[in-house]
Amino acid sequence: MSTDILGYRGKRVVVMGCFSGTGEAAARTLVALGAEVHGCDIKPSPVEGLASFTTVDLKDPTSIAAGVAAIGGEVDALFNISGLPQTFPGEDVVTVNFLGIRHWTECWLPHIRKGGAIVTVSSLGGMNYLARQPLLAEFMGNADIASGRAWFNANAERAGDPYTLSKEAVNTWTQKSAPALMERDIRINCTMPSPIDTPMLNDFRKVAGDAVLSAFAKAKGRFSSPEEQALPLILLNSDAASFISGVCLPVDAGLAGGLATGVLNIQQMIAEAAGG
Repeated sequence: MSTDILGYRGKRVVVMGCFSGTGEAAARTLVALGAEVHGCDIKPSPVEGLASFTTVDLKDPTSIAAGVAAIGGEVDALFNISGLPQTFPGEDVVTVNFLGIRHWTECWLPHIRKGGAIVTVSSLGGMNYLARQPLLAEFMGNADIASGRAWFNANAERAGDPYTLSKEAVNTWTQKSAPALMERDIRINCTMPSPIDTPMLNDFRKVAGDAVLSAFAKAKGRFSSPEEQALPLILLNSDAASFISGVCLPVDAGLAGGLATGVLNIQQMIAEAAGG
């Protein structure tokens, strides 16, 4: 048995969102693991050792197609790590976080090798996805970016928070896609992080406030680091996870499990955090 249980040496992988935060941490680690790493983002990446870097705007289908063509060839794994917080226009949030990521992935699917894998960063903000399936089916029924954006703008009030909607869609898409992709021996998973200590945290603070963020950090007593979120992504796309697909994995120091079983009460936690 190989000691390289993750199996990235010599693999060809693409990291969407490697400018900063979790994506940057994932790209650095994948380079260190011996993968041929092709990075993409709307801003240049500081990661050294990339095989290539391509500027891609996930809001633009033409840019997405050009990015796939620029990298070219077959790949073993996709890492979808780009995201926008609610401080951006709602239609851009749902596009970058879901519609664009879905289109990007669909463009790559013909070029993913047998045994390949896809992982996407979702969020604990999307944990209520099973309760909103009828609405999500409407949103996700829009097959392209333009119609998805138009649907959101026409239904923004009942769709609610665009960040939440986009992450619920990621979770649903991941689980609905898994059976058909498994027939091609391609796996698809996502992670649901709790708040991460990255520059984006300040944007979430503007929207949610300190009390909510502090409540979501209570399980561990701190926010997670980008590296703590990057490593589970790397695990899910690795050889070590060859029988795992269709999973929405909370990476949150036990918070989601506590909330699901009633051991934790989020409203009480927010009230306690607000009270100091």
